[in-house]
Amino acid sequence: MKLLEERIKQDGRVIGTEVLKVDNFLNHQVDPALMKAMGDEFARLFADAKVDKVLTVESSGIAPAVFTALALNVPMVFARKKKSLTLSEDHYTADVYSFTKQETNHVIVDKRFIQPGERLLLIDDFLANGQAVEGMMQIAEAADAEVVGVGIVIEKTFQKGRALLDERDVRVESLARIAAFEDGEVIFAD
Repeated sequence: MKLLEERIKQDGRVIGTEVLKVDNFLNHQVDPALMKAMGDEFARLFADAKVDKVLTVESSGIAPAVFTALALNVPMVFARKKKSLTLSEDHYTADVYSFTKQETNHVIVDKRFIQPGERLLLIDDFLANGQAVEGMMQIAEAADAEVVGVGIVIEKTFQKGRALLDERDVRVESLARIAAFEDGEVIFAD
């Protein structure tokens, strides 16, 4: 998606050799026009998947996921990172390790929101080591729901996340694919 690549070039900040900071348009401050364009693109890419619901993990996946769900005209569910007093005891859980935060979160989805047989599209902001997507897939499996695809805003192809998903034979569509960070610059994959 050229619009996203241009925005990454313009506003993304490379930190070291593995981290891209996109907090001014994706995961701290959100550009709604860009999110709408991304949601429309995911909806186009997965138009044939007969999606029942979009699933993501809070918090950075919520904006692209909600715009994707809007474009597909389906509900969006997000896995919570913290259990609240209002969450029922009847829920699905998975542990998700965050590379950038260097911590493991115990993510939770109320069982009322994912039903057996539902067709889920997973959306996440980054695909690096694949932990967030793996956690969502574990929740889908526990719910006896079907993952019909994974939509990724930014994929870092030099990390192992894609290989893990390829092993699971799941369809992945990434809007921007990064091959490397060199001298503070983003090198996009073909």
